[in-house]
Amino acid sequence: MATCPECEADVDVDDFDVDRGDTLSCQDCGRMLEVTSLSPIELDFVSAEDGEGEGDGVRRTSGHADGDEEDGEDDDEARDG
Repeated sequence: MATCPECEADVDVDDFDVDRGDTLSCQDCGRMLEVTSLSPIELDFVSAEDGEGEGDGVRRTSGHADGDEEDGEDDDEARDG
């Protein structure tokens, strides 16, 4: 068992199936957490520099990463002249 640094709730962590650097979320506040120590198990906030998975610090609001039109025709027309 570990404690969420955000809301201080108990976070259930499998002692035998966890490694330093693993990420998980607090069931109470939803904050993404990283395992920073194994004995005892300690958690800290996922930093934006980690760049992996849900903890990469980037908010995604749509399926289009570049914000272009769905059909992409505008890009083709701009390149063709």
